[in-house]
Amino acid sequence: MELIALLSTGKGSWAQVSGLMKHGEWEKIIIIGDDFAKDFKHEEEFEFIKVDLDKKLKDLKEEFSTKLKGKFAGTEVALSIASGDGKQHMALISALINLPVGIRFAALTKEGVIDL
Repeated sequence: MELIALLSTGKGSWAQVSGLMKHGEWEKIIIIGDDFAKDFKHEEEFEFIKVDLDKKLKDLKEEFSTKLKGKFAGTEVALSIASGDGKQHMALISALINLPVGIRFAALTKEGVIDL
């Protein structure tokens, strides 16, 4: 399964994404963020997709849709929205659902990676 992770401002939430990348078994990892997030580094290989997170909700959803179209091999993805705000989360979830692709929320806990 592919992992899609939103990285927004606030490096504290980046640890959650980093842990998911390290402890999960992913066929592909896609990190989505703006200029701030392009500095994210990790030992796991990933694709970075730059977006303008300051866009209005509808425009952000369209940008997510355009840039994510054709990126998934399966019909379902693991999604991390530990980083970001409500507008960014709504836009990303809406874009994924409309591609269409199913979503499983993923989180790293003391017990390991779990689906929510």
